[in-house]
Amino acid sequence: MHKYEYDIGIIGGGAAGLTITAGAAQLGARTLLIEKEQLLGGDCLHYGCVPSKTLIKSAHVYHNIKQSQKFGLPQATIGPVHFPDIADRVQRVINTIQVHDSVERFCKLGAQVAFGHPEFIDEHAVRLNGKNHSAKFWVIATGSEPSPPEGEPLTHIDYITNKDIFSLDALPKSMVVLGAGPIAMEMAQAFNRLGTAVTVVQRSAQILSKEDKDMADTVMEVLTQEGIRFYLNATVVEAHRKNGVKNIVIEGSGGQRETLTADTVLLAQGRSPNVRNLGLDHIGLNYSPSGIAVDQRLRTNHPHIFAAGDITGRFQFTHAAGYEGGIVVSNTLFRLPRKADYTWMPWCTYTDPELASLGYNEKRARAAGIDFTVWTEEFSNNDRAQAEGETTGKLKLLLNDKEKPIGVQIAGPRAGDLLGEWVAILSGGVKLSTLAGTVHPYPTLGEINKRVAGSYLSPKIFSNTVKKGLQFFFQLKGPVSDPCSRLEN
Repeated sequence: MHKYEYDIGIIGGGAAGLTITAGAAQLGARTLLIEKEQLLGGDCLHYGCVPSKTLIKSAHVYHNIKQSQKFGLPQATIGPVHFPDIADRVQRVINTIQVHDSVERFCKLGAQVAFGHPEFIDEHAVRLNGKNHSAKFWVIATGSEPSPPEGEPLTHIDYITNKDIFSLDALPKSMVVLGAGPIAMEMAQAFNRLGTAVTVVQRSAQILSKEDKDMADTVMEVLTQEGIRFYLNATVVEAHRKNGVKNIVIEGSGGQRETLTADTVLLAQGRSPNVRNLGLDHIGLNYSPSGIAVDQRLRTNHPHIFAAGDITGRFQFTHAAGYEGGIVVSNTLFRLPRKADYTWMPWCTYTDPELASLGYNEKRARAAGIDFTVWTEEFSNNDRAQAEGETTGKLKLLLNDKEKPIGVQIAGPRAGDLLGEWVAILSGGVKLSTLAGTVHPYPTLGEINKRVAGSYLSPKIFSNTVKKGLQFFFQLKGPVSDPCSRLEN
């Protein structure tokens, strides 16, 4: 029988790695956590979710102050943004949350935490800082990083990524954003609201390309109204620096070219898995440019080595990484053959309006050959949205041919929060009739969920068949012949 130094070793101190470490240590497993950076928390805490949402909030407040007349208030006077103050606030928020992701916390839970660059020397051992460490199970949770630029042109200029954008010395006067995914759109709107002139260049014909075009266009229309310029179906063919300004030459689908100038270029064209220098080839572990290959139980081709989080290339969200961490704990420590189920994996882009999605949208349903119907509800019909002046957007519910929900998309105010109710409904198999019969407080944005369910059920409840049945069994008199006439006193 082999004797290993640890029951489980985790490489990567982000959302997936920390979830597994906390669970394993509290269950009494001898646990080793290895992180290459000097702080735990991963990309989400230091360069992703936390700093981006903190920056977005500052930009939202600044935008609303400038829009004070929209709310019946006097026109407010406000000075320009001093970006280092915003960067300081971002760092304070990170530092506050860092306590939860501190070495001290995980040591108290019983885990051994080490820093450095590990490399597999065999299937059960890594070499770290000149020493070998073995474990019965290993988990690779090294996350992802911004993808490098495609092609040669951008090698002639400097650019920033999400790792740089939250600690800029000053607010850029102008910015070209390359890419139109969630990170790109969130940062484009935030910096535009803070005072940067923003231009977005997207290679495809749509921003947020994984979403339905009508929902993505809702977001794009708002961003355009706020002053962001968009170039779709465009590629970068040349880039150079002149007089301290970056020049980006783009080519449209028709071959036309245009030169864009900017102080700063933000590269946001996807993410790449962190698989380098881990010794994966040495142990014959299967991976590709998309990430490490795993089965439904998150096992690699070596059954005792697992992978979780961005490194698998599946769903690159913090909440997905946390979920996958739980799957790994079940399979390694409880020895329960638990499989990951992504049927109701939610996600949200935190632009204003937000765009949240759960299950199938129209684009994915068509690709899967699923017959479906669409039910929509506009935020303009929601009283709370009217009161708050946030009426742009809609909720879209997809039903399959058996009239079962297969997906929900929401483009509108606080869409991510509103989606939470649908996560519970669809994950729990709750019927739409149950949702329609619930009582929601008035006035709230959440009523839009109940209302779309009611819209689906109304034609069934108020059908001619039901009317005739009630008239027959209970002798109802039928509708008033002239309902608009006034009754005489």
